[in-house]
Amino acid sequence: MRNLDKYKGVIPAFYACYDDNGEISPERVRALTEYFVDKKVRGVYVNGSSGECIYQSVEDRKVVLENVMKVKGDLTIINHIACNNTKDGMELAAHAESLKVDAIAAIPPIYFKLPEYAIAQYWNDYSSAAPNTDFIIYNIPQLAGVALSRGLYAKMRENKNVIGVKNSSMPVFDIQGFVRDGGDDYIVFNGPDEQFVSGRVIGAKAGIGGTYGAMPELFLAMDECINSGDMKSANEIQYCVNDIIAALTSGYGNMYAMIKEVLRINEGLDIGSVRKPLVALTDADKEIAKSAAKMIADAKKKFL
Repeated sequence: MRNLDKYKGVIPAFYACYDDNGEISPERVRALTEYFVDKKVRGVYVNGSSGECIYQSVEDRKVVLENVMKVKGDLTIINHIACNNTKDGMELAAHAESLKVDAIAAIPPIYFKLPEYAIAQYWNDYSSAAPNTDFIIYNIPQLAGVALSRGLYAKMRENKNVIGVKNSSMPVFDIQGFVRDGGDDYIVFNGPDEQFVSGRVIGAKAGIGGTYGAMPELFLAMDECINSGDMKSANEIQYCVNDIIAALTSGYGNMYAMIKEVLRINEGLDIGSVRKPLVALTDADKEIAKSAAKMIADAKKKFL
């Protein structure tokens, strides 16, 4: 049986870090990595949705990963390598393996609706470019336009490098199906942050999420409560976190721009804004960010 302990726990999705001109900032990437090291999370998920990967070049994504790896400490590093063509993704997969990441991950190809055998080939081609690296399937049908079926998951488990699924579909029972099909040799990561407790209770052994970075202590506290069987406290924190997420998504600008402003307010961490076509914050949004930052600070005082 495989030892998957290094993946179990709270794994924040890593944010894109830009300089004042909107270009990747190696210094800010390293600063955000050090922030996560200090927060003692299990690891980080690099170059995914929260990292604005579809708006970045192959070289941008290499620079991000290279600078994460320079200061990662004991963090488990999962690097999302999917592109909308197989060639670029294979280049990123080989690059990730050369840096000795723990795992690579990929969404299915988007735009064209491909048959399952083509999606399997796409993922297996990526895995072949990093033959000594774990591979994680990223299921996010509401954005990718295609869902991971249990039949496709069974086909992918023929690849010895596949270790599990980052499941961001909204139905919690999807997690149950993937957990039952894979058994103890595979891991399922809960995706929807608003359902962290639900996903963990139904079988996910870890979580990867885009709002974790704004409040890692609260997700760590939820995880600890679940592990100790204190479900009352876990649910109370989840309800509070969901109110915070509602605030983070209530502005005119993009949620990740809101989170970055919250990090600047609460942590003194400046990692820039977001890349177009994502929308930056308005002046009114900055007031919402102040309110969300206070909600997080108050929750930490209450629950920690």
